[in-house]
Amino acid sequence: MHGKRLFTGDNINLKRDLARLATPIFIETLLITLMGGVDTFMLSQFSDHAVAAVGLVNQLIVFSILVFQVINVGTSVLCSQYLGAGKHSRMVQVTGVALILNIVLGISMSALLYFGAPWLLHLMGLRPELMQYGLPYMKIVGVFIVFQALQTTISATLRANKKAAYPMMVVFIANIVNIICNYALIFGHFGMPALGVEGAAIATAFSRGVAMVLLFVILFTRHIPSFPLALFAPFPWTEVRRLLRIGLPSAGENMSYNAQQVVLTYFINRIGNDELTTFTYITNIVMFVYIFCICMAQAGAISIGHIVGEHKPRAAYILGKYVMWISLIVTLTLSIGSASIGRPIFNVLTDNANIIRMGSMLLFVNIGREFGRTINIYATNVLRATGDVNFPFYVGVVVQWTAGVICGYIFSLVLGWGLTGMWIAFILDENIRGLIFIWRWKSMKWAKKAFV
Repeated sequence: MHGKRLFTGDNINLKRDLARLATPIFIETLLITLMGGVDTFMLSQFSDHAVAAVGLVNQLIVFSILVFQVINVGTSVLCSQYLGAGKHSRMVQVTGVALILNIVLGISMSALLYFGAPWLLHLMGLRPELMQYGLPYMKIVGVFIVFQALQTTISATLRANKKAAYPMMVVFIANIVNIICNYALIFGHFGMPALGVEGAAIATAFSRGVAMVLLFVILFTRHIPSFPLALFAPFPWTEVRRLLRIGLPSAGENMSYNAQQVVLTYFINRIGNDELTTFTYITNIVMFVYIFCICMAQAGAISIGHIVGEHKPRAAYILGKYVMWISLIVTLTLSIGSASIGRPIFNVLTDNANIIRMGSMLLFVNIGREFGRTINIYATNVLRATGDVNFPFYVGVVVQWTAGVICGYIFSLVLGWGLTGMWIAFILDENIRGLIFIWRWKSMKWAKKAFV
């Protein structure tokens, strides 16, 4: 029961350690969510059609960012376990390899999103009246997606080293830059032209560039002063294989989920413009509901990664249960609260009575989804941290594409239940996976999966 004593504070107070790590991650995640929320709010004052188009484009942008997560998830897990095992030089080596790989991936993805934008948006069925907003936004944000690749890589290694305050501060600065640029370029203030959606895209790309530069400065001045050539000659292909071994199934689960969301967005787009706009608004509103869960899961994963590196599975198990319960309590409370004020929120965002009616009703339905989603966010993060990377991937692919996609298509389009039918499919998908992951954590089968 040594792990349990650790958790209660005889040697190391894991709750306090978790709180110290979770606080800056929470603030950073809140600021990132606010950035997306500010974009949506400002564009809602410009046009509901602009909101719908950008919402669909962002499904593709988010999916492309997940390509970088193949490397970043592996970076976070390996750095955490190496630090727990006292292997600092291996952590430096992994960080350098991750940066090299994501530079290559980032440039490749930038080219794909820029040159492939018209084909991808036609494939998604974006209507002509929305294409005028979606195409320029995707080209501008897409061509600079390499900034996001490097930004997230540096953030991953800083967090794993319990330096999460630095990414938090950088995102705060990027947020301010984004808001000022949005205000100037969407509506034409401070002598700038009123560019509408293109202005929002320029603001997003520029703020990401600022964040990337600041994080590189922090990386070299506060974390890793240099990358010794001896660590990369010969090139450490073993670490590349480890990154991919962790990252492919880990990011594969995220990719499967976001590919599912892209397909379901395509179905929603087929229902109508009002439904697509409502979906975009709800997506941005409920992000604020599960921010706490995301930050607790990420902080818990880093702490658990360190504990697993120290070979203390019992302490990891107890900490994991704590993370799950506190995440559930806070997220469900926030979900009920947001549903209670749903109509006033939609009244601020739009004057379309149909969107207000659908959105305020679906926020109540969404409470059922948040129970399962909270468990899934927690479980996929902490299972990866232990090295149990394949199980979440297999469960995700099977359930997401059966309960999620197949049921979503049948309920929304075949049976004609529209957006309500889609939400019923969301609830089934999230809660089935959630129950499976609870069983997995209790089984302790993850305890023998560590990479270090």
